[in-house]
Amino acid sequence: MHELGITQNIVAIAAEYANGVPVKRVTLEVGKLTAILPDAIRFCFDVCCQGTILEGAELEILEKPGLARCRQCGSEVALELPFGVCHCGCQDLQIIQGEELSIKELETEDVCV
Repeated sequence: MHELGITQNIVAIAAEYANGVPVKRVTLEVGKLTAILPDAIRFCFDVCCQGTILEGAELEILEKPGLARCRQCGSEVALELPFGVCHCGCQDLQIIQGEELSIKELETEDVCV
């Protein structure tokens, strides 16, 4: 369960950016090709936030679908896994979306600078 360590890092980064101001909501962007389970992040979030300025904060996770571009014909291919096959039969795909893991928004009780 590597999500515990990932969530600890998310909480640490959010706390650093909040600069001591209590956090109300954190919005994450998680790509479907990351092998990170959003439900596991949700499970770990409350535990990792205890005793920090994020305690009681709401967690919102936006899941980004996987998408690749075929290097042979240029078509875009929807992916559920980090590999696939284009309709032209080519397996040489460049992933263009779905590997993201980022803090998209951080809402605090006060204005951050």
